[in-house]
Amino acid sequence: MGLKTWMDGVVGGACGLARRFAGDVRGNVAMLFGLSLPVLILMVFGGVDIHRMSTVRINLQDALDAATLAAARSPYTQEADLRRVGLAALKANLQAYPNVTLEEDQTRFVLTGDDVVVADARVQVKTLVANIFLPPYGQLMDDYLPVGSHSEVDRSSRNLEVALVLDVTGSMGGQKITDLKKAAKELVDIIVQPTQTPYYSKLALVPYSMGVNPGSNANAVRGTPIGSTNISGAAINFTGSEKSISAATKERPVEITSNSHGFSNYDVVWITGASGMTQLNNKAYQVRNKTNHTFELYTLGGSRVDGRYYSTYNGNAKVRRCQNNDCSVTITSNGHGLSNNQYVFINGVNGMTQLNNGTYLVGNATSNTFTIDPDLSALNPYTSGGKAWCAQQGCTYFAFENMYGDLQTHQISSCVTERTGANAYTDVAPSTTRVGRNYPSASSNTCLNAPILPLSSNRSTLKSTIDGYDVEGSTAGQIGIAWGWYMVSPNFNYLWPSSAAAAYNTAKTLKAVIIMTDGEFNTPYCSGVISRQAGSGSGSNTGKIDCDADNGDPFEQGKSMCAAMKARGVLVYTVGFQIESGSNAADVLRSCASTPASFFLPANGGDLSEAFAAIGRDITQLRISK
Repeated sequence: MGLKTWMDGVVGGACGLARRFAGDVRGNVAMLFGLSLPVLILMVFGGVDIHRMSTVRINLQDALDAATLAAARSPYTQEADLRRVGLAALKANLQAYPNVTLEEDQTRFVLTGDDVVVADARVQVKTLVANIFLPPYGQLMDDYLPVGSHSEVDRSSRNLEVALVLDVTGSMGGQKITDLKKAAKELVDIIVQPTQTPYYSKLALVPYSMGVNPGSNANAVRGTPIGSTNISGAAINFTGSEKSISAATKERPVEITSNSHGFSNYDVVWITGASGMTQLNNKAYQVRNKTNHTFELYTLGGSRVDGRYYSTYNGNAKVRRCQNNDCSVTITSNGHGLSNNQYVFINGVNGMTQLNNGTYLVGNATSNTFTIDPDLSALNPYTSGGKAWCAQQGCTYFAFENMYGDLQTHQISSCVTERTGANAYTDVAPSTTRVGRNYPSASSNTCLNAPILPLSSNRSTLKSTIDGYDVEGSTAGQIGIAWGWYMVSPNFNYLWPSSAAAAYNTAKTLKAVIIMTDGEFNTPYCSGVISRQAGSGSGSNTGKIDCDADNGDPFEQGKSMCAAMKARGVLVYTVGFQIESGSNAADVLRSCASTPASFFLPANGGDLSEAFAAIGRDITQLRISK
């Protein structure tokens, strides 16, 4: 009820009462009425001012609380400085109430030994009714009535460490990433205070899509991948003696003359050194229709070699049978460290360039040599160079069978995946248990470009980093959640000593993780490669490994990680941007949030900004103790 409405009711009731008394002709009633009327009217109309004083007291309390917060947020400890900051804020807050007068000499802001800012203020409220309508009785009430208020704010006795986990997947394209950047930058201004003493406020950024990119710290968290050894030689493996070729026909198939060659039908032979008919050189052939001195050339696939358009043979050619009929190659690479039946990836070879960028099964391994079967019908002679890379887990390259049983080779990236084993849902240091490696496809769902940013109090750096985010990849929300925790965990401090997190101590440091996503968690991993159990939108199936996810369902992984970090005293806030209530993603976010009030489902950009602002205010709100 408004003041005018209330006053109209009071005045109307008083006038009605007066008319009834005036109409009573009995003498004693009239006498009593005459004596009591001023008091009754004073009480009735004075109530208007009392009601107004009550309203002013509430407004003054709000204004003083806000001013005390401002003083508490300041870096000052001396009374004069605190009073200057608090008084300026109080005056600004009271500008909305022109009918009150602040008694500045009665206003104080002091800091107690318990780090509590105590404030007292008093205002004078001008009376609106009594002095106007009831002279001289109104003189019983002053022209101004005093209203006082008291506030105590427990100055932030805790540092603030917040990790902002942001979904930058492909589905965040267009207006959504624009809205996210705006809301995130506004949150930076709320979380990170301009004054970092006596207590600091820092924010870390964790962009994620198909994984998380720790940047230059990749080797420190996932382990340094095994590299390559230099190749110093490569030679085809032959058996038996080399035979000279005296003639080669330009027919289909080509007929070779080599006296007493000793080959059998279906032997695989290799020809080198032919002059004129150079088309024969450095290739493997199958022997067919042999005689003691001749044989016909067939391809390894069983087709006749067509020499009708070859040059004329001029001699000098040599022919030799391949060992075990597979034309395997012996690679010399000292200290290669490979074992039989492991995979090796080869590149950089000169001369025998056909071996480059191929993955081969290792055989006949010694300390410095091994054989490969390149399954090639043509190989140039080796001249120099080349590198042999192991292609197992923990190596720079990883060879595996995809969902269709085809051999794939992926190179390790700077991104990382889930930690497995007993410490999958802990924040132990990666020096104790490594996080997962990431071997992405070179063409589908590649490692995201945006690296993490450890705890920082530099607003400009945080905002420019956010501005640089692009959308890419699928949604491995469980990995983003894990790294949100890692950023505020003291166990990861050796990675970024200048951005170290404080020890777990809720009395001294408030730690919070804000998790934002716009969709389903669809990217679990097996051995560092996207698992065959990954959902739609997680890249081509040709790049997915043929095994189940190491840690199972990514939604359940996210819940387990949230439960573990909350158990360590970390506050968790979750934001599902344009996510339908009741979806799997919404259920995970609701489960992750520390309280129901810490869970948000904004429907548009404006809602997202409001959600982030509400979270920021909740985190930074200084406790009002009284």
